[in-house]
Amino acid sequence: MAIHFFEEQITRPKLKYRLISKWIKHIIAIHSKDLGNISYIFCDDNYLLQVNNKFLDHNFYTDIITFDYVEGNLISGDIFISTERVADNSTKFGVILEDEFLRVISHGILHLLKYNDHEESEKEIMRKIESDCISQYKSLENDGSFQV
Repeated sequence: MAIHFFEEQITRPKLKYRLISKWIKHIIAIHSKDLGNISYIFCDDNYLLQVNNKFLDHNFYTDIITFDYVEGNLISGDIFISTERVADNSTKFGVILEDEFLRVISHGILHLLKYNDHEESEKEIMRKIESDCISQYKSLENDGSFQV
């Protein structure tokens, strides 16, 4: 099983994809789950808006849409990310662009791990776990290990 990165109608963002794959596998493993097939599809706002309209009947822009194909402990899904929304959110919230990509990438995995963000209390939990995930990525990036 594997993690794949694709792009639709854009140039793929400059990220450390091998490191991100290792990090995603770690996030899944610490939740006692197994890696299935996960595809990240980076796209522009209009592409993601079309996906949002077609499959979710929503007519608004978003930074991420996660399609859950999880079966039992096998974590699988398609995760669409608008690079334009991520860039705008990076500016809006005053965070480094790479960190905003990491937040959104982990956000998609957390949805596959059954975390929700519909209620305010769920959003708070999701944000905390996203921050923890980003810290783990930074540890891996800096010294090759995960801080747990």
